Amino acid sequence: MSKIKIFALGGLNEDGKNMYVVESDRDIFIFDAGLKYADDKMLGVDYIIPNYDYIKKNRKNIKGVFITHGHYDNMGALTEILKDIPDLPIYGTSFTMEIIKNELLADNLNIKNLHVIKPHKKINFGKNSIFPISLTHMVPENVGYVLYTPDGAIFYTGNFVFDSTMLGAYKTDIGKLAYVGKQGVLCLLAESIYADKQGFTSPHHRTASALREILNGNEGRILYNIYQAQLYRIQELFNEIKNTDRNVVIMGKNLESVILKAIDMHYVNFDKKRILPINHVRDKKIVVIVSDEREKPFSNLKRIVRGYDKFVTVTSDDTVIFASPIEDGMERTATKLLDGLAKIGANVIELSRKKYLSHHASSEDLMLMIDLMQPKYYMPVIGEYRHQVANRDVALEVGMDEDHILLRLNGEVAYFENGELVDNGMKVPVDDILIDGLAAGDVGELVLKDRELLSDSGIVIITASIDKNSKDILAGPEVVTRGFIFAGDNVDLIKDAQKIALDVILENTKSNYVDFSKVKLGIRDKVGKYFYEQTECKPMILIVIGEV
Repeated sequence: MSKIKIFALGGLNEDGKNMYVVESDRDIFIFDAGLKYADDKMLGVDYIIPNYDYIKKNRKNIKGVFITHGHYDNMGALTEILKDIPDLPIYGTSFTMEIIKNELLADNLNIKNLHVIKPHKKINFGKNSIFPISLTHMVPENVGYVLYTPDGAIFYTGNFVFDSTMLGAYKTDIGKLAYVGKQGVLCLLAESIYADKQGFTSPHHRTASALREILNGNEGRILYNIYQAQLYRIQELFNEIKNTDRNVVIMGKNLESVILKAIDMHYVNFDKKRILPINHVRDKKIVVIVSDEREKPFSNLKRIVRGYDKFVTVTSDDTVIFASPIEDGMERTATKLLDGLAKIGANVIELSRKKYLSHHASSEDLMLMIDLMQPKYYMPVIGEYRHQVANRDVALEVGMDEDHILLRLNGEVAYFENGELVDNGMKVPVDDILIDGLAAGDVGELVLKDRELLSDSGIVIITASIDKNSKDILAGPEVVTRGFIFAGDNVDLIKDAQKIALDVILENTKSNYVDFSKVKLGIRDKVGKYFYEQTECKPMILIVIGEV
């Protein structure tokens, strides 16, 4: 019999940053390692990954990181983690590993410990083993992972839908799911994002008819904006393009590489000759696929709309399709982008997030999965807490005992002894790592507050030079503002601030000593109060006093 811990380093009560840990005695198995996009309030932050101190501390016991598929919310944290722990064993299917290799190459990482797995081929780790099962999602070779332990199976679904029309590398192996369920499942971890949506997701995730209408109804160039490598949706686009005289240009090296690799591996069906180089991007009969590469959603399209892209300029003759739903927290960015397109006069088409769903499990999908698995315990994962609660309600509807449904937050441990849940309040430390460009972990709450302050009220810099020997003021105080007021229109305000700063310096200067600490605190306090009285703004005030 075993002692088993199940917990999340990320992915609970949030959209993205998925990273789930199962400990079976001393063996540690990690499922997914994703990122989360920063919302509009996190100024300058590109994305967020889970704090992985737990992995560093227990690296000797980790059997592997098992990636379900190649989307950033499931594998986007790998490059940052592997920079720190390059020997961490990574497992994924062939196509998933191709996407991971692209990401590693983009970051100039040469990682050797990558293991390509095949669905339905067991991988043994002593008394425990991993069994990948094919599940349907919007990328080929998506899998869920069964961890066999002495106390029963633990199954992590990742993202999935049930759709009998999606075949080949997209097909769900229902027979294998039923087989695992009959063997005895201790705990099922299933996604929650669409748990509050009634019915099956299929056929509401199909966009072919809408794309057909758009392609036939618009003469000019089409820009098709999509998140990540959503290959099934791209295949739907390609299927409709085949029946037209249009060709394709792909913006983004990673996306182009992934699509071409998918065509070579026969996961995407399209004539590569109709994928043209970037110099054809201005052709009238072209479809430009625009995606983002580990940045905020819409970052590439936003650059195009603002006129900063060296290849593409949007005109009033263009049609822009938003093929992926606008994620929570990105509404402000999307609104500004739509306003920009409206000013240009482009034809904008949004595929409704209510009518056209992504490839996530709705309530009936979840009910079918629970019925196939017949788990003893059920843990809703992947999604905001309201989604987890909706997932719990789904489980209750199919007859699960409420005491066996585990609603948890990141770091809260579900602890099992001899196959029974022991609620001992155990927690694992969790946190976020904010990624800002090439900097990881240097951006925290104080930095974000400073950025917010700068964006709201600007900055004031006050400088002065003091003679090192006589302590006389040689230059200044000078007051420079950026983003606060225009100095040319506020001469008196600047002069008053200079006088206040001068008085503070003189108050704290003796014949042989300058109390620089009191000078800086005094200037910041008195000048700050003065500016607020005059403008009702609180700019950031920086003081630079030097002795020469």
